[in-house]
Amino acid sequence: MEAVVLGGGGLTGRCTVRDLAHGGRFDRIRVADLDLELAESAARATGSDRVSAERLDVRDPAELHRVLKGADICVNAVQYTFNLAVMDGCLATGVPYLDFGGLFHTTRRQLAQDARFREEGLLAVPGMGQVPGVSNILAAEATRDLDRVDSIVIRDGWRDLTPNGPEIVFTWSPSTFLDEMILEAMVFEDGAYKAHPPMSAGESFDFPPPVGRTTVYRTLHSEPATIPESLAAKGIRHCEWKEGGPGIDLLRTLALLGLGSESAVNVRDHPVVPREFLLALLKHQKLLGAPAGVTLLDWEVCDLEIHGSREGVPVHRHAQARFPPRPDWGFTATEYAVGVAGAIAAELIVEGAVTETGVVPPERCMPTGPFRAALAARGIETTVTPPEPPLPPPRL
Repeated sequence: MEAVVLGGGGLTGRCTVRDLAHGGRFDRIRVADLDLELAESAARATGSDRVSAERLDVRDPAELHRVLKGADICVNAVQYTFNLAVMDGCLATGVPYLDFGGLFHTTRRQLAQDARFREEGLLAVPGMGQVPGVSNILAAEATRDLDRVDSIVIRDGWRDLTPNGPEIVFTWSPSTFLDEMILEAMVFEDGAYKAHPPMSAGESFDFPPPVGRTTVYRTLHSEPATIPESLAAKGIRHCEWKEGGPGIDLLRTLALLGLGSESAVNVRDHPVVPREFLLALLKHQKLLGAPAGVTLLDWEVCDLEIHGSREGVPVHRHAQARFPPRPDWGFTATEYAVGVAGAIAAELIVEGAVTETGVVPPERCMPTGPFRAALAARGIETTVTPPEPPLPPPRL
């Protein structure tokens, strides 16, 4: 079995590489990245001779096809704006596909490719990381026994417990984060999608320890792009995403200053693209991932609040995932959770545990029991409470 991890030298892709090598399911793991040095570093970190590195620009279709040909699974960890191009490559080479999210609009465009993949008997799973991904699978698990689902509100919070840790650090794509701060949040509301201002509807929410009370805001995310359709038969009318934690206000400030813009401005007679400048600066300042010699001890918790009914009895329950860091591997909570979720899904797909074809979101294709068991084996706890509502007494 051969796995290809595109963007495998990045913050989350390198964790997928490490987990796949640790699991032993694959005879060969190829790490492909635009930055060859990062790909080689990710391969070396596994300590396995089954892992190799190569340079790849996914914008080059011929090179993309060359790298994908013969693989049994493609884990796409590149920037979400390239998801459709990578899907085209997988379709052309007959390779099953998964990615870590498409920030709603790209996800919707990916779903529109369903017929093409079904015609080829091929599977593509958009949004199969941490959030989206684990969050979607918990939505499926927590609503399985319900006759009706009225609403799902997904809240995600994080907390950094690193003693004397860095004041600023990015553990996820800063470009994606900037998009979340700039683009309107899409909420499935009263049975239809409605746009809301980014970082709106702030509320304080009590997450379980160690995150605790955190202010979360509406931002653009992928879960509302798929969950309403997946639960349409159960009558869902409302689905939204909120997130918050240290650093989110800084991100909003950067966005408001225009540093997320992709339109060039004139600086001393030279065109400068603000976003490109910011990303280059963050890389130069070594603010992407943990600084050398520093182990970040952050935690992240995702909570799904679900309202519905079963046999006429109202149900109010919560599903939660608690994401720890992986200090012995040098990964933060986000890097670890995204990476291992993709690795688990890749293993389940090649094992034949996922039988669907087409473009199918995680909540409609991943076996929830085996997936949650695999998370637990990696130290990621998921719960649904209460597991089911009390039923009315039998009529005598």
